Amino acid sequence: MHPLFLLFLLGLTTYFIVQRVSSVTRTPVWLLWLVAMLPAFIWSGWAIANADRRTPPPAYLVIAPLVGCLVLYWTLIQWGRITPTESDSNQPAAASAPTTLEPPPALPPAKPIDPSEERDLQTCFPWSIYYLQDIEYRPQAVICRGQLRSQPEVAYRTIQANVQEHFGDRFLVVFQEGPNGKPFFALVTNPYSKQTAGRLSQEMPTRPVLAITLLVITFFTTCFAWLQIAGKLGSGNAALPVLETVVQGLPYAISLLLILGSHELAHYFAARRYKIRATLPYFIPVLPLPWFPFGTFGAFIQLRSPIPNRKALFDVGISGPLMGFAIALPLLIWGLAHSEVVQMPETPQLFNFQAFDPKFSLLLALLSKLMLGGVLTSEQAIKMHPVAVASCLGLVVTAFNLMPVGQLDGGHIVHAMLGQRSGAMVGQIARILLLLLSFAQRYLMLWAIILFLIPANDEPALNDVTELDNRRDLWGILSLAILLLIILPTPTPLAKLLNI
Repeated sequence: MHPLFLLFLLGLTTYFIVQRVSSVTRTPVWLLWLVAMLPAFIWSGWAIANADRRTPPPAYLVIAPLVGCLVLYWTLIQWGRITPTESDSNQPAAASAPTTLEPPPALPPAKPIDPSEERDLQTCFPWSIYYLQDIEYRPQAVICRGQLRSQPEVAYRTIQANVQEHFGDRFLVVFQEGPNGKPFFALVTNPYSKQTAGRLSQEMPTRPVLAITLLVITFFTTCFAWLQIAGKLGSGNAALPVLETVVQGLPYAISLLLILGSHELAHYFAARRYKIRATLPYFIPVLPLPWFPFGTFGAFIQLRSPIPNRKALFDVGISGPLMGFAIALPLLIWGLAHSEVVQMPETPQLFNFQAFDPKFSLLLALLSKLMLGGVLTSEQAIKMHPVAVASCLGLVVTAFNLMPVGQLDGGHIVHAMLGQRSGAMVGQIARILLLLLSFAQRYLMLWAIILFLIPANDEPALNDVTELDNRRDLWGILSLAILLLIILPTPTPLAKLLNI
């Protein structure tokens, strides 16, 4: 890809990520964005200045800006961090008041319930289920702390039913682990109550017409993209009629849309199973360019109501990658079986599907050798069938979503398996390991930068205490194994053994 396009793509992604972080800090968004993008500016400048020689930047030019800017990025967030009192307050900041006037006396926070309702709240916590010891009030929430005396699932189900009996759907009941490891309940004002349900449904429709329109546009952009990938576009090639373009790009377009669409539809149906409001899958079409010829940036859905528990979080998170992988794998095997073997170029290029080196991925190396056999040697590359190209891209998308960081699918999975705090710790370790791996797999450097900009914490489920069953834990381990098979390069001893 062209360095300037990569810079544009990274800058756009970074902007949306930094906007989410801006909700917890007063540091200007433009400053956070500039600091986050500074390493990319330095590396892009090096790449442009050394485009003829194609020499990689020295190690100090890679490590020093990355480490320095990450530390500065974290420092700026902490320097301007908004405290819970400030974020809950509805009053203007004290700094905006004239310095000659004395500040007004602090007023106690408004209680979301009145004294009579407080007695009703206390009856919602049976002492044999959850022994209530302290009630703390916030402007939009009531924090209830005590001792858990039953199974977490039983406690949540019982107290949620009691709260609903006394308060209707006025509050969402949140069950989380505190910093001391003790679970606590929080009653949060419910934005999805019956009073606002009609208004919300009008503000956030599913928009099937938009979803279908984007799907149709993406179909044509991916058909046209195949001509770019196959090298049939350029100054020496005449433009093809629309019908012929569609016919030639049909295998690639249908395969890629099938993989991406099944991934997002699996999320959608898993969300509907748990009565979570979600949009239909929206594809992101893009005109194919020489440095980004794939025709789409992927697809996404939006969840528009809380996730009830860690079981639902796990099922919604893992359903997409597993379904996408289940579709991509047989298509890749079929596509490799119908691919051709060509001479390996002197300077192999990543994602050159006309002379593809399968050693960049352990899974691709094993499948390529399995399907092509002895004709694939260390001196040979693969001219990939369009179905194999689409499947390879589908695996790359699956691998990125399985990264166990933040609100990616992999982040949901480890959060559901280990809890919110332990999941965030796994995410921090994964980011560091991916950064180290990117020195061997250069295409992962962009992923490593994006993952460092994504907040490591995932949003909690309503019942974020009840643990998963062993069956789901095994599926979670399997999903992480799939991630490693896709992103790890083929070890040199294994490549020699396979003669590739």
